Amino acid sequence: MSRPADPKARSALISAARAEFARRGVKGARIGDITAACGLSKGAFYLHFPSKEALFGSLVEAFVADLERVSQKRLACLEHFRADHGQPGPADVAARSERYRTFLSMEAASDLEMLELMWTNRELVTALIVGSQGTAFESVMWDLVDREVDRISREFRTLRGQSGEGPDVDPGLFGSFIVGTYLLLARRMGRLARKPDLAAWSTGIQRLMHEGTAPRDMPLPATVAARTPSSTPSTRRRHARAANPQRPPRKRP
Repeated sequence: MSRPADPKARSALISAARAEFARRGVKGARIGDITAACGLSKGAFYLHFPSKEALFGSLVEAFVADLERVSQKRLACLEHFRADHGQPGPADVAARSERYRTFLSMEAASDLEMLELMWTNRELVTALIVGSQGTAFESVMWDLVDREVDRISREFRTLRGQSGEGPDVDPGLFGSFIVGTYLLLARRMGRLARKPDLAAWSTGIQRLMHEGTAPRDMPLPATVAARTPSSTPSTRRRHARAANPQRPPRKRP
């Protein structure tokens, strides 16, 4: 009669394997080191997994499924928002309208969920980025990257198109810029001992995406223009003196 597998042992093996894969890569990881790290035997390992590759594959499969779940949830939130509020455009961004602020909050919440998933799986992500070369898993991360670039490119094109203006940045380039940022953040997570402020990261990413790419010729809202220092007489005089330093300042009566 075969010995039943201990679920606690399985969890311990997975935890030890994550660290080993991140440290040595899939090829360099050794089953003996994985079992030694959690005080189990090689026999205990084979009760749960036929090989280290099978263990790694199960982790990758679960991670990809979670990524898909988060992405689909995000798409559903976007569709509901557009149905209820319409698509915010550059004018909303420039005016910091309520619609834009609601949209930013929703998108930041979706980004936070993604960043939390990446943090939970940071060792696995590290292994996929730098430790899967020469294995059946080496294209997994880059397939995910291509998918996300395509998704963000479509969203960017939709955002600009529904505002009545064509994008002044190539959507594919923009998508690569954002996904590249995520990839670097994921790599950084793998080196961090303490969890960073992921909520601040998510809000910063969204502001960079939307406020950092607003059309350059978008006029300021009237309330902002009224507060612009260059519209005051004293500021105009300072600008005039800067442009013509040889001209003596006008004496006040």
